[in-house]
Amino acid sequence: MANLLIVDDEKNLRTVIQKEMVRHGHKAETAEDGEAAWEMLEAVEFDVLLCDINMPRLDGIGLLKRIREKSPNPPEIIMLTGQGTVETAITAMKLGAYDYLTKPYRIAELAALVKKATEKRDLRTDNQRLRAQIEHAQGPMPEIIAESPQMKEVLRLVRRVAPSDTSVLITGESGTGKELVAQAIHRLSQRADRPFIDLNCAAIQDTLLESELFGYEPGAFSGARSRKLGLFELAHGGTLFLDEIMEMPAQLQSKLLRALETRSFFRVGGVKKVEVDVRVVAATNRDPLQAVAEGVFRSDLLYRINSFEITIAPLRERSEDIEPLAVHLMREIGGANAPVLTEPVLDALKRFNWSGNVRQLRNSLERANLLSDNGRVTLKELPPEVAHGIERSNISVNYNGSSPQASNAFTYTSPVNLRDLERQQILSALERTGWHRGKTAEILGISPSTLYRRLREYDLEVK
Repeated sequence: MANLLIVDDEKNLRTVIQKEMVRHGHKAETAEDGEAAWEMLEAVEFDVLLCDINMPRLDGIGLLKRIREKSPNPPEIIMLTGQGTVETAITAMKLGAYDYLTKPYRIAELAALVKKATEKRDLRTDNQRLRAQIEHAQGPMPEIIAESPQMKEVLRLVRRVAPSDTSVLITGESGTGKELVAQAIHRLSQRADRPFIDLNCAAIQDTLLESELFGYEPGAFSGARSRKLGLFELAHGGTLFLDEIMEMPAQLQSKLLRALETRSFFRVGGVKKVEVDVRVVAATNRDPLQAVAEGVFRSDLLYRINSFEITIAPLRERSEDIEPLAVHLMREIGGANAPVLTEPVLDALKRFNWSGNVRQLRNSLERANLLSDNGRVTLKELPPEVAHGIERSNISVNYNGSSPQASNAFTYTSPVNLRDLERQQILSALERTGWHRGKTAEILGISPSTLYRRLREYDLEVK
């Protein structure tokens, strides 16, 4: 199906063409001359333009020239005229027309030409998307380890919700594997052969997030020299995964809500509505209801993305997964020559609290793989806090990386609220850098924009 615009000053003729094109399964709009057609082209994106040449105000050749000069993504154009000459045809083709028909013509002939023009337009659009997707390529997805009752329930919910187009919100602490669950939903859905595009809302500055999500038109801002397709558009027909969605700035939340409800949006600096078919899967490490209560996240947007919620338990609450997960990760890290995890090591891994969840476990195993000898991992290759079953507490570390209190760096700690722990870590890093926000963000491994949001959220006054 193509979205057609029929331009002809003869009302009866354009009405007949419109009805016949609709009968062939297309959407069709009409305009009485070139000026009216241009106004419609600025507001709506059409696939194919059927255009007469001799018209009042702005004729077909004039409209063709204007489209070539000013439209960054022009439709395929088929010229229609009752006064065809070789010169006119050559002029039209030089200006970028797809083909040329002389009246009278058969509807079957016109329908076949429209079909070919639509296929060319689709191919051009697909090439754009493929080039952008290659730049945004996804790596291989490791299998989800599910030995615990909690993870088996997660996979049951994934299998249940995947075949539908329902929006899904995945909640859980950082490092629990929310993105893997989102990928599993996509792989088991009817959209599996279409793109899976991910965006971490906390990893991009607020000023760039809108253009990254929705794209932009040439001249939208300084440096925007050509059109860029946003991730929403690249995910057309597939799945868009919005990680850390609760970190999205408030002004962008309303635009996202509108896009989800209407399945359309405007690129930054654009006036043409872009229609998309996208399934949204979102994730957050926050309590969604608390984020709404604190005014951080819109309640109507939460209801829109939270049609189906899947909660992933932290690793410390599903000890059955630790051993098979560790073995799987070590094979993935070490490859064919991966070292063997000894029994004392497996016992230590199962005893540890894993406040950083699977991500922390993987980092510990990467260290062990580098230090292992004779194809075996022993306790001495594990990080000290893991080997001895203790957690890192407040470590006095200078900005240059030295640790003057290394001998007392590890102490037993009792479980604390995750938000309190995050606030404490941010405050500690700020004190070490003299409240230099750039250096603090670097130490914490987060972007400056995320740090600013955290400072506002935790009411930390910047000195």
